[in-house]
Amino acid sequence: MNLLSIGLVAAQVATASPVTTVSQEMRAPDGTAIVRIAADCGGAASQVVGQTGGQLLSASAQTQGGQVVCVITVLVPGNGNDRPKKVTVSVPQ
Repeated sequence: MNLLSIGLVAAQVATASPVTTVSQEMRAPDGTAIVRIAADCGGAASQVVGQTGGQLLSASAQTQGGQVVCVITVLVPGNGNDRPKKVTVSVPQ
């Protein structure tokens, strides 16, 4: 995923409206549910990508301890010959 793709994903996330149920149209061909996330997660995703220098893998709104948070997962490049690392960050909304 290149920088342009990350920007496009963040823009799509920022303009998506929350969905409470998953209809049949909102499923990937393999049956996996596709859920839109709250608009605030777009900004959180952009912030985490910018701070880590990683590539956005996923962003989702979840409830943790009664509070809504954006769970952002990025792939961060490794140092030298080290493998990239998957980093997950929870950002309060």
